[in-house]
Amino acid sequence: MTTLPIGLSPRGLTRDQAAEYVGCETVAAFDSWVRKGIVPPPIQGTNRWDRKAIDRALDRRSGLLDSADQSFEEWAASHAG
Repeated sequence: MTTLPIGLSPRGLTRDQAAEYVGCETVAAFDSWVRKGIVPPPIQGTNRWDRKAIDRALDRRSGLLDSADQSFEEWAASHAG
């Protein structure tokens, strides 16, 4: 496996990486956020979380996105398949 160029972050995060990325102190706390819908579940069919989907979910939750923007669930449904 090759190493990403300096400054380029992976988009697909492991559960541990995703937990650290959002600032959860434990993976169990991150799992709770997923169950509560604060952050999305892993990419369908994988064990990886999309960093951009996490950002979008947190932006919505923090009020940084206009309420007219699609929810993650709406976006995911329109891109399924």
